[in-house]
Formats: sequence, structure tokens, C-alpha cells
Amino acid sequence: MAAENPIASPAVADAFADGAVAQPGRLSRIWREARRYPLFPIALLLIVMVIPAIGADWIAPHDAKLGSLSSKLQPPAWMEGGSTEHLLGTDRVGRDILSRIMHGARVSVVIAAIAICIAGVLGTTLGIAAGYWGGWVDAVVMRLVDISLSIPIILLALVIVAATKPSMATVITVLVLLMWSRYARLVRGETLAVRVQDFIARARVSGASHRRIMIRHVLPNVFNSIIVLATLNVGFVIILEATLSFLGAGIPPPQPAWGLMVADGRVLIASAQGWWVSLFPGLAIMLVVLSMNLLGDWLRDRLDPKQRQV
Repeated sequence: MAAENPIASPAVADAFADGAVAQPGRLSRIWREARRYPLFPIALLLIVMVIPAIGADWIAPHDAKLGSLSSKLQPPAWMEGGSTEHLLGTDRVGRDILSRIMHGARVSVVIAAIAICIAGVLGTTLGIAAGYWGGWVDAVVMRLVDISLSIPIILLALVIVAATKPSMATVITVLVLLMWSRYARLVRGETLAVRVQDFIARARVSGASHRRIMIRHVLPNVFNSIIVLATLNVGFVIILEATLSFLGAGIPPPQPAWGLMVADGRVLIASAQGWWVSLFPGLAIMLVVLSMNLLGDWLRDRLDPKQRQV
């Protein structure tokens, strides 16, 4: 006897008819509509990262580096024993969690901006040169890219810290050494496709120099891909900076940094007291990375003509 098809049963059919069960087509349409407008990720970025980073000195309720032992491990305001003076509670030395998250956003913004700009300029320059010239230039650049991608980033950070000391400059150096190869590989592939186009041949016939062709003709045609990659790399940079700070190879204490705050509260996670010390900076990292990934997806869809046609 043939088995009864559950989709064809009257109960399931009625459920679909009444809207009790979400239909895949409706969900996909909602997701497509949501991705057309970047208001949600932009709002998250403004609330969690941009506004606190710019106005931390004015809107932070307390000093991010100073605390009071009399108010240490104070729970958030909505819990028993909490106070509106410390909305997100305090850490083991009485420092305000909310104030440290705001100032930690500034550290993340500065590191991400400097590292991505330096890595983007370096990788874009080498990628365009490798794709445009080819030959031994392409071979040398691509071997450097392979070497960069094969280096364990945590080991590299620990070696640099052992040779110098933990600092913001150390974190930026490690990030640049890691990320430039991503831009070089992407831009090199885009340049290989652009250099065989007819407008490049006409520019050569008209007497344009190689430098002018690379700056005025090749770079604008690969710039959209660079912007999308830079947007997606912001979340990657924040996670990596937090990881290095968590391991002691990043931002040194008492400077407020999200990864350092998570490390300060890791011994308190299993206990009933102090779980908020790691939770709230961890949530800040998650929200920023999520919003940057959503914004990067939106930029990719808007800047890619093929995606717009789809």
C-alpha cells in the first residue's frame, strides 16, 4: 500500500491555507526585500560602533580606565543589586562596562580604518601591477601572496609581540601583513579581465602611458570590488583584533578593547557573578560583525551589474 503524502493531507493543506506554516516563496521575498535597504545594518553600526567611537568622551557615563573597588562586579541595572549608575554593570575592579564598550569601539574603529587603508592601498597597487604587467612581476607578487596566506596569523602576532611589546601598532602591523594579500589576489584577477578590453587597447593606441592606463582606466573598473572587500574585512579585522587582545598579543591593559574585556571576564563566566563582564563586549563584537557582513552583501548586490539584473 502506497504511503500517504503528508503534504497532501487535509490538516497540512489547511495550515498552508490559513498561513500557519510559512511558505518558502514568501520567506525568500521578505529576505530579498530586506536586503535591498541597508537601514538595519547601518543603524546597528551607528548605535554600537560609530556614535560611541566618535562621542565616547562626551556620552560615556564614567571614566573607562578608572574604577572603584567598592562597586566591583556590580550587576546590570535591571538585576537585583544593580544600579542605574552602571547600566551594564562593572568588572572586577569596579570599572563601568558601558563606558569601556564605548571607548573600545573607538579602538576598533581606529585599528580597522588604518589597517584596511594600508592593506588596501598596498594590495591594490601590487595587484594592478601583477595583473597589468604579467610575466615575472605577476610571478613574484603571487608567490608573496602565497607566502602571506600560508603564515599562521596567531604565531606571527606572538613572534612580533615577543620581539617588541603589545601595542596598537603591533596589531595594525599584523593585520596589514595578513590582509594585503587578499586585496592583491582579488585586484589581480579583476585586472586580468580588464586589460584585454577594447578601451584599454584604444588608450594604448592614443599614446597613454602605462601609469595613466592603470590609474585612469584599470583602477576605476576594479574599485567596486575593493570597496566590497574592504567592507567585509571590517568584521574580520574586529574579530582578529579581539582575538589577539584576548590572547594578550593585542591591545595592552588598561586600554579598553573588546577582546581584552572578554578576556577579563572569562574566569567569571561559569560563576553566578560576573557573567556580564564578557557577555556585553561579546555582543558588541557580534552585532558589529553581523551588520558589516549584511552591509557588504548589500554593497555587492548594488555595485555588481550582474547581481542587479538578477
